Amino acid sequence: MFSKIPITKSTGSYSDNVNRLREALDKADAVVVGAGAGLSTSAGFTYSGDRFRRYFSDFEKKYGFRDMYSGGFYPYSSPEEFWAYWSRYIFINRYMDAPKPVYYDLLALVRDKDYFVITTNVDHCFQKAGFDKKRLFYTQGDYGLFQCSEPCCQETFDNEDIIRQMMERQKDMRIPSELLPVCPHCGKPLTMNLRSDDKFVEDEGWHEAAQRYENFLRTRKNGRILFLELGVGYNTPVIIKYPFWQMTAGNKAATYACINYGEAVCPTEIEKQSICIDADIETILCALA
Repeated sequence: MFSKIPITKSTGSYSDNVNRLREALDKADAVVVGAGAGLSTSAGFTYSGDRFRRYFSDFEKKYGFRDMYSGGFYPYSSPEEFWAYWSRYIFINRYMDAPKPVYYDLLALVRDKDYFVITTNVDHCFQKAGFDKKRLFYTQGDYGLFQCSEPCCQETFDNEDIIRQMMERQKDMRIPSELLPVCPHCGKPLTMNLRSDDKFVEDEGWHEAAQRYENFLRTRKNGRILFLELGVGYNTPVIIKYPFWQMTAGNKAATYACINYGEAVCPTEIEKQSICIDADIETILCALA
């Protein structure tokens, strides 16, 4: 239903668009936040540069990769090396706080609103910042969960204790073999609960969150909804971006707002209902406050 080429929302000054977004937030009966990787990047969860070298300089020296994503796909020669890398990766990106208070700033804006969050992020930053767990839907998994690699069951397992042990006991970029995680049901290796193929486990909690999100949209579909999209790119647009466009088009009382550095666009069909701001999310949230 949308034009093949979306347009950049260029009308209006920066301050005008911030004021329009503030007004839309104030008047909204409900706010649906859609968050992608750009939100965590704005919060300081970067995967290259100084932050990468601070935690992975030994891996960089030995294997030659220069960012965390590349390290995650490296063909390590043993599972002990694999989990030395991944335990460190999970620890700093899941159990450490983000360097900047962007998620707290966002919560301050929506705390007193009727809100729900759908996110493709797997770093748990929303919950750590104090967002209501029952108003969150993590569609792509959670760094804090393991699943069976088979998988033999639709079950996930909290991994904080074992990740901390791997961090504390690793030496020379290897963990002790006795810490290798295995499924308690079938004995196969455990892996991260991240959506990358058809083996992704959608456990009971995932389905409950999906149902709560669906119910939230269904019961508010004709109201003044602000669809607030933050840092969502085009890797998986069918999860957040395209549905937000479609729901905005189907409700003349709705507003679509997109804050995205370099990718703040909307289809022509909903241009009059849209606020697109090409800027850093942290900057805009501070301006709104």
